Amino acid sequence: MAKVKITLVKGRAKRSPRQRATLVALGFKKTYQTLEKEINPAVQGQIDTVAHMLKIEKA
Repeated sequence: MAKVKITLVKGRAKRSPRQRATLVALGFKKTYQTLEKEINPAVQGQIDTVAHMLKIEKA
């Protein structure tokens, strides 16, 4: 499977509970944290939900 690097570039404050829960499910703990994830349909859906808060790069 393909990997992707995602960085949280906008904070969680003033976001809906659903978006905050999605960020926690992805594994983000603080702003500007970078994670590397395997792409599968579940992770892709989570990324799509909060894409406006993330910087996405191919790994």
